[in-house]
Amino acid sequence: MPVTSKALRQTVTLPAPVARRVRAVAQANNTSTSKAIAALIESGLQAREAERREFLELADRLSRSRDPEEQRRMKAELARRTFGD
Repeated sequence: MPVTSKALRQTVTLPAPVARRVRAVAQANNTSTSKAIAALIESGLQAREAERREFLELADRLSRSRDPEEQRRMKAELARRTFGD
């Protein structure tokens, strides 16, 4: 995703407990709440993309695997990532 230098204003409503946590993060990092929200969102987006890449890599490994035990483990891991524990 390309990074643009132009900032866009968004209005976001956060539940009170989340807002308190965001303010705490902002204070801990000595930055504004707005910058803390932007950093947390960017971090979350990166984490989500990393999960997606790992999932696709695991699915690719599963399709190439010839070892039944390894296939079983990878299927279980894919199911856990898809449906939870």
